[in-house]
Amino acid sequence: MQGGSRLGIDAGMPRLFLLLPLLLAACQPGGGANVPGDADDHRAYDGIGADETLRFTGTEPFWGGQVTGGTLTWTTPENIEGTTIAVERFGGRGGLTFSGTLDGASFDMMVTPAECSDGMSDRTYPFNVTLQLGPETRYGCAWSDARPFTGLAQP
Repeated sequence: MQGGSRLGIDAGMPRLFLLLPLLLAACQPGGGANVPGDADDHRAYDGIGADETLRFTGTEPFWGGQVTGGTLTWTTPENIEGTTIAVERFGGRGGLTFSGTLDGASFDMMVTPAECSDGMSDRTYPFNVTLQLGPETRYGCAWSDARPFTGLAQP
């Protein structure tokens, strides 16, 4: 393994291999029954505009932030101001992925359109988030101005 990259993948390349099941399912006639979206529609997901700000949140441990274009800000209770990283955006059939590096660890955040609850408030969010941060997987919810959450503004 050269340069510390896993599986021989250059750290600068988007980690599209995480979306391989989605991509393969989209290429199979009738395949991908578990992938969101119309199985006969092979266009990239466009439900979140490239210039739109997507906000996300997760619990246990608490984390969150926002992404606009190629810039993502990651926040935690210990880092309220946040850390800004560059990300690449990839639109698959079932949603979006934002990939980058955070504090030396790979950062791959998958966003899919589906009702989501943070489990702590009475809010309902329009997007599910699955985050692979290095070896750790985290789950959360997301929203945008065009697709806001419903429920209390300040739970």
